[in-house]
Amino acid sequence: RLSETLAITELQHHGRSPSTLESVMGKFSKRDSSEIIQPVRSVVPIQQHSGFLGVMPAYLTAEGILCTKMVAFYQRAEGSSLPSTQATVLLFHPEHGNVTAIMDGEAITAKRTAAVSAISAKLFKPALSEVLCILGSGQQARSHYDVFTKLFKFKEVRLWSRRKEMAQRFVNDLQDPVTVCSSVKEAVIGADVIVTATGASQPILFGEWVKPGAHIAAVGACRPDWRELDDVLMREAVVYVDSREGATAESGDIILSGAEVFAELGEVINGSFPAQHEKTTVFKSLGMGIQDAVSAKLVLEKWNSEY
Repeated sequence: RLSETLAITELQHHGRSPSTLESVMGKFSKRDSSEIIQPVRSVVPIQQHSGFLGVMPAYLTAEGILCTKMVAFYQRAEGSSLPSTQATVLLFHPEHGNVTAIMDGEAITAKRTAAVSAISAKLFKPALSEVLCILGSGQQARSHYDVFTKLFKFKEVRLWSRRKEMAQRFVNDLQDPVTVCSSVKEAVIGADVIVTATGASQPILFGEWVKPGAHIAAVGACRPDWRELDDVLMREAVVYVDSREGATAESGDIILSGAEVFAELGEVINGSFPAQHEKTTVFKSLGMGIQDAVSAKLVLEKWNSEY
């Protein structure tokens, strides 16, 4: 429950001082190893069972945070009741190395990912953004819906999912109206902000359907041979990432399209690169250990203050 409030409380700064997530991403993009140590995610493929295990350590010296997340991602068969992503976050005492907290990482992963996507939308979305489109109906889709509809005012929200029963279950849990679309094209035509949170391994979103000037937060396709976005969209949009090293090692959307990365989100936060919100923009999110680290610390601090 505490982690469910994380993304919202983190972004209530909206337009004022930077949130903790913004600050730490800005620090990361300065590449000062005395401030932040975060290697590229280590991945163990589990091909026999269509999955992989990722390990994401991070050390933030000024904040005194030593953390690692272990995340298992599996491509589930249709109809499976198991989540595609399962995660555990460990916090360590940076001086002594002992474990200080063990947390279920699923909610932290969902909420911090949505919070970072919302930071990208704050920076890159069109000034007049009336239509939000979400592709997917899993935990990340719901987390993005919760954060985006609380922070931004949209007149219309559209949803598409490969599994229509999942899409219907998604909207049945909501109080506000959401339109379930029968195709990706129907969902994205005219949308100002598009979130792709699917398990797709081949492109489902095509540049010819995307409104000029729209912003896309792409959070699925986290392997070098998986994609959600086609070549046209990737090559014509201004592409931002959370980490250049992570994107060039793990993002099939970038690797397979040959798209050029314009900047990291942290570089825009730092002011070293502009936010080209007048153009079509893509923020390719792969997730970073530093995001889990500061999020876990915030959750632990809130827990300690309430219990």
